[in-house]
Amino acid sequence: MNRIKFSLVIGVFLPIALFSCTNTQDKKREEEASLIVEEKAPFFKISLAQWSLHRAFGNGELNPLDFAMEANKLGFKGIEYVSFLYQPYLTIGDNPQVAMQTLLDTLKAKSETYGVKNVLIMVDREGNLATSDENERNQSVENHKKWIDAAAFLGCHSIRVNLNGTTEVNEWVSNSIEALKKLSTYGQSKNINVIVENHGGLSSNAKILNKVISGVGMDNCGTLPDFGNFCIKRKEETQGRGDCIEEYDKYKGTEELMEFAKAVSAKSNVFDENGNESNINYEKMLQIVKDAGYTGYIGVEYEGSNLSEIEGIKATRKLLLKAAKQLK
Repeated sequence: MNRIKFSLVIGVFLPIALFSCTNTQDKKREEEASLIVEEKAPFFKISLAQWSLHRAFGNGELNPLDFAMEANKLGFKGIEYVSFLYQPYLTIGDNPQVAMQTLLDTLKAKSETYGVKNVLIMVDREGNLATSDENERNQSVENHKKWIDAAAFLGCHSIRVNLNGTTEVNEWVSNSIEALKKLSTYGQSKNINVIVENHGGLSSNAKILNKVISGVGMDNCGTLPDFGNFCIKRKEETQGRGDCIEEYDKYKGTEELMEFAKAVSAKSNVFDENGNESNINYEKMLQIVKDAGYTGYIGVEYEGSNLSEIEGIKATRKLLLKAAKQLK
């Protein structure tokens, strides 16, 4: 081929080749952009509730001091502590304050080493905040204060408390308001929220719990809606367990509690063959949470037994991400 013919061929095909290349690059960029949209982060952050691993911590398979490490292994960036799992560490030596500070120094160092955010502390077994015995109620408030201090030291935003005590509604509301006001006032001085979970009994009646939070009337006093804790009455009331015989509507309850929510708990127990929670519609729940304008952490709290704790945690997080993609 002579130079003239070669130039003509190049003149004809080079623009076509360049156009084709540009078109391919544009298409690739569109596909990448589409992928980014599809895989964009959900409207919430995901944390791991320590209760999801309570059996492993309880039987000695895992060490509670290594919670941050275990959460990091599973890909979590936020963690939620359970206070009573650390009770043995608080009795080391003769000085409870020194024992607590030693524990907190360890937990903080671990969280920094493994790059996880300390989100909150779930406080249990520190007395009945809703009891009608004034002395007992005040002592319970005092017992909880050390966990407010602990939360502040660790960089958490909240402690979660329970409202156990009387079962008489008006007394329960009054007692709860009084105790929460005292605790929230102390929490305010430490920049810590005091939040209440729907955790059985009257606290699982969202309308009544909201009445309590409204009665306290403090910005740092709120709720922690749990997707699966709306049982108001069980057959075995004295043990706090047993079959539920009266349940508050979980979707209505979550929607109501979101008014004051400062944290959210994604409870899970049983999964079907499609990876959905058998008793909780996660899409419906997340839509409620999103519509409330919430953008904070949602804690994975697997409580089932059909899967191992590790597999249950993974299944719950996977479901949260899958459901989030289906929202409006």
